[in-house]
Amino acid sequence: MTVLILGLIIFLGVHSLSIVAEPWRNRMAERLGEGPFKGLYSLVALVGLVLLIWGYGQARLEPVVIYTPPMWMRHLAMVLLIPVFVLLFATYLPGRIQRAVKHPMLVAVKLWALAHLLANGMLADVLLFGGFLAWAVADRISLKRRAPRAKPELPHNPMNDIIAIAGGLVVYALFVVWLHRVLIGVAPVAM
Repeated sequence: MTVLILGLIIFLGVHSLSIVAEPWRNRMAERLGEGPFKGLYSLVALVGLVLLIWGYGQARLEPVVIYTPPMWMRHLAMVLLIPVFVLLFATYLPGRIQRAVKHPMLVAVKLWALAHLLANGMLADVLLFGGFLAWAVADRISLKRRAPRAKPELPHNPMNDIIAIAGGLVVYALFVVWLHRVLIGVAPVAM
């Protein structure tokens, strides 16, 4: 469990720089240069991600039950996950979805985390998904007081919404049928 917690602290910590220390983050980016700063940021985030994946895998070997969700919660979780990949696509494909949701990546993270909390009741699940849910809520709140940062993005195009919906639903179907079992070791639905 220690490795999972360390991974969460590192991964969510680096992703919280703008939430808790935006002036410092901006000074560091200016001092190092945007490219080197992003490289260092990515390296630290990757270390955190590797640790949290490894730690989560190890924690699942000795599960600690916090709660046992009823079966209908798993079905609700599957429904909540439908828009997640659509929103992830919409994050990078500007269109009506992105404009309506404002921060599609954060909404996707919140839905993903909430759905997994509804379907899983082990301590490792509560730490992992609860941590991500808390981070996404805190980041969304902090965005209201932060100046928007320029980011490269594709031009707005009505086709972007169609691509986001189609691509997101295809990836969702792949995860449900195959990828979740291959990558995570758990089949979300019995085949």
